[in-house]
Amino acid sequence: MTQTFAVPAAAPAIATAHFLARLSVETDVSDVHADLTAGVSGLVVVDSRGAAAWDQGHLPGALHLPTAQIAARAADLVPAGSPVVTYCWGPGCNGATRAALEFARLGHPVKEMLGGYEYWVREGLPVVTAAGLTRRPADELTAPRTSVTCDC
Repeated sequence: MTQTFAVPAAAPAIATAHFLARLSVETDVSDVHADLTAGVSGLVVVDSRGAAAWDQGHLPGALHLPTAQIAARAADLVPAGSPVVTYCWGPGCNGATRAALEFARLGHPVKEMLGGYEYWVREGLPVVTAAGLTRRPADELTAPRTSVTCDC
């Protein structure tokens, strides 16, 4: 008996709807990096962590807006209708999910960045700290040594 298919796979139409739904609300570090590097117009990347985390390091060009402040401050900081990507610490944290929910409630097209700040750093991408722009070597368990994309 297969453990992987002990519960049979969904019908292709159900699987298609499921994966399309996930991709409509999630993005990944590599795609966000590509869009920021390309200067995609109007994209707002929101760091939903607290001040101490922001000070430790954040994505270049990100807007610092902790989740608890989104409802009160987003209208003043994020143009109406702007596409928003939220991130928090990493896969073990649902802060970006809560932040994305707040932006969706405000009427923004929004996606959560899977992996959060942790995977951004682990993939060797640049971060802003008090010392300026910096980066750590890529963790070969999360990114190919020669690239910041998995080419998927």
